[in-house]
Amino acid sequence: MASMAGIWSFLFVVSIIGSSFATESEIEDAPSKEFVLTLDSSNFHDTVGKHDFIVVEFYAPWCGHCKKLAPEYEKAASVLSSNDPPVILAKVDANEEKNKGLASEFDISGFPTIKILRNGGKDIQDYKGPRDAEGIVAFLKKQSGPASREIKSVEDATALVDDKKIVVVGVFPEFSGEKFENFKALAEKLRSDYEFGHTLDAKLLPRGESSAVGPTIRLFKPFDELVVDFEDFDVDASEKFVEEASIPVVTLFNKDPDNHAFVIKFFNSPNAKAMLFLNFSSENVDAFKSKYRDVAEQYKGKGISFLMGDVEASQGAFQYFGLKEDQVPLIVIQTSDGQKYLKPNLGPDQISLWVKEYEEGNVLPYKKSEAVPTVNDEPVKIVVADNFQDMVINSGKNVLLEFYAPWCGHCKKLAPILDEVASSFQNDADVVIAKIDATANDIPSDVFDVKGYPTLYFRSASGNLSQYDGDRTKDDMIEFIQKNRDKTAHQDTGKDEL
Repeated sequence: MASMAGIWSFLFVVSIIGSSFATESEIEDAPSKEFVLTLDSSNFHDTVGKHDFIVVEFYAPWCGHCKKLAPEYEKAASVLSSNDPPVILAKVDANEEKNKGLASEFDISGFPTIKILRNGGKDIQDYKGPRDAEGIVAFLKKQSGPASREIKSVEDATALVDDKKIVVVGVFPEFSGEKFENFKALAEKLRSDYEFGHTLDAKLLPRGESSAVGPTIRLFKPFDELVVDFEDFDVDASEKFVEEASIPVVTLFNKDPDNHAFVIKFFNSPNAKAMLFLNFSSENVDAFKSKYRDVAEQYKGKGISFLMGDVEASQGAFQYFGLKEDQVPLIVIQTSDGQKYLKPNLGPDQISLWVKEYEEGNVLPYKKSEAVPTVNDEPVKIVVADNFQDMVINSGKNVLLEFYAPWCGHCKKLAPILDEVASSFQNDADVVIAKIDATANDIPSDVFDVKGYPTLYFRSASGNLSQYDGDRTKDDMIEFIQKNRDKTAHQDTGKDEL
């Protein structure tokens, strides 16, 4: 099953993570022998325990994204095997029964998931780099070296700090003491997300107060104020500073690849997310930008992050939210619990007032729903967001509900089996077999924990809820329903009226 987090990321940022730096000749000349280690439950911990740095992909054989990644991962492994020191890439079939314990240990909820394991597996980080061979090589070469690089010259600083990425530099009078050790700990903790450097001379740095002697944490960024200093070296405090300072006041979502890393950070933020979508070529785009930035500045640090997206680049967002282009310009706010609030066809001067109304609790949630079917007489009933309460929660019936995605191969395989199960209960008024397209309809995520497709839940007539995780066969599913359904008048002989 693909994770919901993975689906979210896919809709917004698939194919936008850049790749570079490893030379084409390195990749093209890679040998054909297999360099990716195959691990399983029998050798995983022994192998990981022998390495200070190893990268492990958790995959499933049926996963399309895994199949696409496989040749790139192998090419990268062949190049990295010649690195000094070599960087080891490995893989685990997390779909295999004997490896389910490993998948659980590493909280694998979708495929492919790549983990960076350091210090014999004691330190675990998510891989957040590119998915092509060149990008993987470049990213892991940096990850396998020191977390922070010393800046000894203007050339060192120029190589590290540019106008397209976030870089964190520690300025110190000497490379010792608690603050320096805390900075190194910060760099190690956040090295997957940012580049770090340290120096004894602030004059070498391209921006900021050149007379600073430190200890100072200086963050360089390609937006807003360009450079920010911070002097609290508590690891938690400095991590919070870096995370907050690295999100633009307004994140731009367009086709410029330099913006994509910040788009990813925006969607990974725990804040509520305000998203303004409009046509960037429209005449009044400057007025929208100005008014929207004013609102973003007003709410900075108050738990809302702001993004402005070009309609042309935002088709994944429109699909996810169920939006239409004739609603543009429109603003959507999504909270951390999944609630969504929508204002379509707004003007620049309406932005501030609407966000204020949202903050005061005066905006009703928006619900994405397909149309309620006018005819719903097939054995497997169709549920949409707008009839979910009537057909599932308040139906007074025993309901087996499939959450599916139209593109999901396992859902397509289950469909005829579900039809057979539904036909078996067609004359039983107390049992409903139903399905909902979870990509086209909002679902009560606080009740139904859908992490992938297909997911099956059974809700008894009295409201008892259980997830079906048994074999997807007709007989097993019927047996489960009979065991968990509420007893009714139709069952007083101990048999169903079929």
